[in-house]
Amino acid sequence: MFVVFLKSIITFLVVFFVIRLMGKRQIGEMQPFELVITLIIAEVACIPMNDPYIPLYYGLIPIFTLATLHIVLSFISRKSVKLRKLLSGNSVIVIDKSGINYKNMQKMNMNVDDLIEAVRTAGYVDFSKIAYAIFETNGQLCVVEKEQPQAEQSQDGEQSAEPQKTLLPLELVVDGKYVPDNLALSGTEQSEILRVLDENKLRLSDVLYADVRQDGNAYFSPKHKPAFCCPITISGGNNW
Repeated sequence: MFVVFLKSIITFLVVFFVIRLMGKRQIGEMQPFELVITLIIAEVACIPMNDPYIPLYYGLIPIFTLATLHIVLSFISRKSVKLRKLLSGNSVIVIDKSGINYKNMQKMNMNVDDLIEAVRTAGYVDFSKIAYAIFETNGQLCVVEKEQPQAEQSQDGEQSAEPQKTLLPLELVVDGKYVPDNLALSGTEQSEILRVLDENKLRLSDVLYADVRQDGNAYFSPKHKPAFCCPITISGGNNW
């Protein structure tokens, strides 16, 4: 029992030292190859701890080997742009001036629900106010807002701006399919959505994402056409 206790303490100190050596403060800052190395280190560290008859160096040698591999790869990637792209990949734009970028979403094997969750986690709920959204190589989402109109100046030179009402977009179409509960909540008829699609020569399956706000202003982001906003008729603007 004492041997297992002692081996656990030594292994913990070694793994802690190696993780600190990698220079990352949290998982979200790791590149893909760094995350793989970390997971393997966690796995091999358990080998000598679980069995008192397995020598401690069976776990320590792979840990130090992986730590050395990480240092070497990190050094080379700083010197070589090609290797850095091979190991870490490139940043991917998932929302641009045309709306949701369908091709890049496919490259990342990501669906619209994943994007909605990532955007909300980043602190944004309104797609119509987003100019660009970029997934960095460590998996974090960077969002750039559209420019907001400046407040009008009064005659005495002071800026005056009326407080804007807080509006919460409600998803109506996600990945080419209606969201029935939200259609009912907002009082939006499917025929109203089809009218907008017909006017823009679109089919329901062409729409990656569509939502509506309490004031009836809707946002549509098709797969292969630029996103657009337009008013639609709703009867449940006070329901959410």
